[in-house]
Amino acid sequence: MIRIPCPHCGVRDHSEFFYHSSASVERPADDDREAWANYLYLRDNPRGPSEELWQHVHGCRAWLIVSRNTQTHEVTGARLASRGSTT
Repeated sequence: MIRIPCPHCGVRDHSEFFYHSSASVERPADDDREAWANYLYLRDNPRGPSEELWQHVHGCRAWLIVSRNTQTHEVTGARLASRGSTT
């Protein structure tokens, strides 16, 4: 079971959250069609530590950057996402 530590609500089950995407992928320039195709369809599927963007939809509705190991599903932390640090 994946448990996510929400900074506002405390530790909660992952079923309260919506997974959005990797927090490390940068949005491309608006006029670059090839970069947009790669951004939307060609994503890496990393094994090991990663940062992901989740929303606490059945709680405080905050957007979080969750540090999680994709191989073991261990969550090592979460912090509030800021506008400049998300996709």
